[in-house]
Amino acid sequence: MRDLFFLFSTTLMYSTPLIFTALGGVISEKSGVINIGLEGMMTMGAFSASLVAIKTGNPWLGLMAGGLGGLALAIFHAIASIKYKGNQVVSGMAINFLGSGIAIFLCRLFFDGTSMTPPLDLEKKIPSFFGQYATVYLALLATLFIWIILNKTVLGLRLISVGEHPKSADAAGLNVSLYKTIGVLSSGFLAGIGGASLSIAIVSNFRPTLISGQGFIAIAALIFGKWRPVQTSIACLFFGLSQALVIFLGGREDIHISSQLLSILPYVLTLLILVGFMGKTTSPSALGE
Repeated sequence: MRDLFFLFSTTLMYSTPLIFTALGGVISEKSGVINIGLEGMMTMGAFSASLVAIKTGNPWLGLMAGGLGGLALAIFHAIASIKYKGNQVVSGMAINFLGSGIAIFLCRLFFDGTSMTPPLDLEKKIPSFFGQYATVYLALLATLFIWIILNKTVLGLRLISVGEHPKSADAAGLNVSLYKTIGVLSSGFLAGIGGASLSIAIVSNFRPTLISGQGFIAIAALIFGKWRPVQTSIACLFFGLSQALVIFLGGREDIHISSQLLSILPYVLTLLILVGFMGKTTSPSALGE
C-alpha cells in the first residue's frame, strides 16, 4: 500500500510540469501554430522562476516570473512564424537553443559565473498541501480552465476556427494573426510555468540539464491526447508514471536494474507513443500553415 501511494504521489508531482507545458502546446497548435520551442520556453521559465524566488524570497512571484520568462520567448516565436510567416518548426528549434543559451548566460551573470542557481531554502519553495505541491492542484485546475475556454467560450471557438479554417475565419471578419498570437503567447506562459514548477518546487534550483527533454515529452503527450486538454493531461500522467517508476525501481535494493537503462525509460516510451499513435491522430487542419 505504501508503494502504491508513493507511485501515485510521485506520478502527480512529475506530471505537473508536463501538464502545464502540454496544455500550452494544445492552445498554440489549436490556433494553427506548431510550437516545437516548448523546451526552450520551459528552460527560460525555470531560470526566471528560480532567480526571482531567490532574490525576493517569494515563490509565487517566482512562479509568475517563470510564466513571463516563457512568454518572452514566445513573443519571438510569434513574430517569426506569424508576422513574418517563417517556418514554424525552424523557429521553434531556434527558440530551444535561444532559451537554453540565454538562461545559462543570465545564470552566470547573476550568480558569479556558475551555470546553476543556489538551492532554494524550504520556505522559498512552492508550498505543499496534503502531501503535494500547490502546483499540482494548479495544473489540474488549468486543465479544467482550458477545457472550458476551448469548448464553452467564444474565444476558444475562434482560436479553433483559425487553426482549422483560417481563410474562412478571415472571410468572417476575424483577425487571424491576433488569435494565432494569443495561442502562441499563452503556450509560452504555460510552458514557463511548467519550467518553474520544476525549479522552485520539485528540484529547488535551476541547472542546465534540468529540463532535459521535458518539452519534447510534452509534445508527445499532446499528440497522444489528440490535442484535447483532458486527454492530454491524462497522457502527461502516463509519462509522469514512467518517471515515478524510474525513481521507485531505482530505490529498490531487491531489484537490480541498471540506472542507465532506467533513466531512458521515459524517452523510450515517448518514441513508442509517437510511433504508435502519430498516424492515428488528426491534428488541426491548418496546423503549420
